[in-house]
Amino acid sequence: MPIRLPRSLPAFNVLSHEGVMVMGERAADQQDIRPLRIGLLNLMPKKIQTETQFARLIGATPLQIELTLIRMSDHEARNTAADHMEEFYQPFQAVKDQKFDGLIITGAPIEHLDFEDVTYWDELREVMDWTQTNVHATFGVCWGGMAMINHFHGVQKHLLEKKLFGCYRHMNFAPQSPYLRGFSDELAMPVSRWTEMRRDEIEAAGLPILLYSDEVGPALVEDPAHRALYVFNHFEYDSDTLAQEYQRDLENNQIAGAEIQMPVDYFPDNDPSRKPPNRWRSHAHLLYGNWISEIYLTTPYDIDQIGVSSTDLRRPATDDATE
Repeated sequence: MPIRLPRSLPAFNVLSHEGVMVMGERAADQQDIRPLRIGLLNLMPKKIQTETQFARLIGATPLQIELTLIRMSDHEARNTAADHMEEFYQPFQAVKDQKFDGLIITGAPIEHLDFEDVTYWDELREVMDWTQTNVHATFGVCWGGMAMINHFHGVQKHLLEKKLFGCYRHMNFAPQSPYLRGFSDELAMPVSRWTEMRRDEIEAAGLPILLYSDEVGPALVEDPAHRALYVFNHFEYDSDTLAQEYQRDLENNQIAGAEIQMPVDYFPDNDPSRKPPNRWRSHAHLLYGNWISEIYLTTPYDIDQIGVSSTDLRRPATDDATE
């Protein structure tokens, strides 16, 4: 089954040309099934690029997905055309009475700020509390994951002396986890951040770490009590996203004069003129596909029962399970 997108959304044509199954709203309405409702709270400045990246991943499963694009109600996007935001996005206050099978909260380039200093922090806290009654499963990405783990558990983010930037080796700490089904023992993952979450503080909060790097720390954390996953790095990135960031930093450096580092283990032979290979795409599809599958297995068929009858993401009982 495909992902359901408006035909005028830029991601529709991009993903169609890539071979991803996409379906217009009229055709999707003719199918006698209930699609999974997934919301994308997009906090990134390049919203069209981010829409496409996440739609690509959640649209690669056999299930029909209805994607809803959500924005903070009073925050004005500066890097995306106003007509695009008006046509495709709904403010959170307009959707908060609805129910969703899943919600993705993206990162945001505001790591240097304390959470309380973010202009939309109060509304984001409302969103995070709302996920406990109106969303079956939530996925916090990079700053979005840091915000969630801070809100629910008080775990702090810590500023780094220099940016973690590049492709880093990560270890599979939980091969038995349904979210890591099919994962290798080791894998590469793109990283781009100025802050970190520390292993000892996450473990002190009683949260299991699923993916970890000796160089950049925890990468994927499960929060069963809040039906959430937190990933602090960027499986969703395109092959050239880090290259774009590197070029942007170099251009900004002409004004700011800051030291710019090349992304670690990214360009072949550290040559920025060469095309970087994508070494994380398969694991990206596995992770988001496994997340979607777990939602499908555990979400109520009657979407209105989310927050009423669904309290966790426990796997369905087997035939030999005891009461």
